[in-house]
Amino acid sequence: MQPYSFNNDQMNGIVENTYANIIKECENLKKITNCPNEQLVALLSVIASNFATTTE
Repeated sequence: MQPYSFNNDQMNGIVENTYANIIKECENLKKITNCPNEQLVALLSVIASNFATTTE
């Protein structure tokens, strides 16, 4: 398995922007719904599981 990494251009571009957008939207969701951090972590875990590979 190869290590996961982005190149410098990606890190300073799309990756940085995506990270900032995810943080902003989580803060917005928390503000609007008044949900606890644990609920955001659970949501992010569900989202992450959509991208996880299975070893069947």
